[in-house]
Amino acid sequence: MNRYFWITALIAFINSLSFTILIPIIYLYGKQFELSDLQTSLLFSIYSISQFFATPVIGKLSDRFGRKPLLIISLAGTAIANIIAGTAPTAAILFFGRFLDGITGGNVSVAQAIISDITTPENRAKGFGIYGAALGLGFVLGPATSLLAQQISLGAGFVVSGLVAFVALIMTIFLLPETLKNKAEKAHNIFDIGLGNLIKGLFMPKINILLITNFFIGTTFTIFTYAFQPYFLKVLGQNSQTLTLMFLWFGLVGVIMQTWGVSILTRKFNLAKILFLGLFIRSLSFILMPVWQNLIYFVAVCALFSLFNSLVQPMVNALISLNAEPQQQGTALGLNASYLSIANGVGPVIAAMLVNQSNPITYGYPLYLAGMLTFLVLFLAIATQQIYTPKN
Repeated sequence: MNRYFWITALIAFINSLSFTILIPIIYLYGKQFELSDLQTSLLFSIYSISQFFATPVIGKLSDRFGRKPLLIISLAGTAIANIIAGTAPTAAILFFGRFLDGITGGNVSVAQAIISDITTPENRAKGFGIYGAALGLGFVLGPATSLLAQQISLGAGFVVSGLVAFVALIMTIFLLPETLKNKAEKAHNIFDIGLGNLIKGLFMPKINILLITNFFIGTTFTIFTYAFQPYFLKVLGQNSQTLTLMFLWFGLVGVIMQTWGVSILTRKFNLAKILFLGLFIRSLSFILMPVWQNLIYFVAVCALFSLFNSLVQPMVNALISLNAEPQQQGTALGLNASYLSIANGVGPVIAAMLVNQSNPITYGYPLYLAGMLTFLVLFLAIATQQIYTPKN
């Protein structure tokens, strides 16, 4: 791995730090504006749905104009949007900030395309594993930073997130070179900006199955991530500080697995089998979480979950990258991020529709649903593995 890879990984870490500062506080911050559970779920969804439309455009443009300028635009959007959200006087301004962050939020897919540009096919899974570990480290320090920011206010967490994204922006401008060697052909008309790829992606050989699989992976995961917070707060009787510590625990365990675990497992098993293992443990964990309303039990199941869950996304990213042509890396990974975004928009709404605020026990229902649906995703992945498993 050359130094530009490590610069990219560092930028990914800082970007992840910016994002994960928000995860423990979005639900509670929405409650400060007297939003219902369903309305609060829309704070998650508006970001994800706007990102769904923006990400393939950013991925397409990064194939055409280069990775660096698109990463700069995306990080700038994140910095501005989070400062707007953190200082929002009304719920409408808060929703606008979330929308702006989503519509410019293609930095993940662009960073993944950079990883594809500067790694060989043989090192691609390892590269995405290290990249995932950088993101995971953000999941460790992000909640810790959030915990400190919460001592001021929940809105301060958004402002700090924006400032962290600004640091990543400065690093991109001054430290990261352009990594795209062969740019895609220029557009034939002003409407050729990648939105058509949202449909075309479903007809791309091998890539289409992975996109569909990852859509369902994302949907089940965000059903969990939204339901987890009110379940932890209202059913287990915890507070925002212990909630933040739980996210820190998830990140710490994820870093360990993505740093050492991926490297060890990829030497012994192919990518598809590692993906199956991660999905199986994820689905089992979701179903076990609400079985017993006990904090120690819940934390133990979450430890098992976070250890193997961290295998899933790096394997999907690597499989998509290995099955895409070199000139389509940004487009394919942009599509992946885009379908994952719409999944992130669907999941919280499904979870919110299943719960009843006056009956806290219902906050466990989305967890059961997420587990059952993840088992179905596992069966889909197993049934289609011969289609997308790279020959090399």
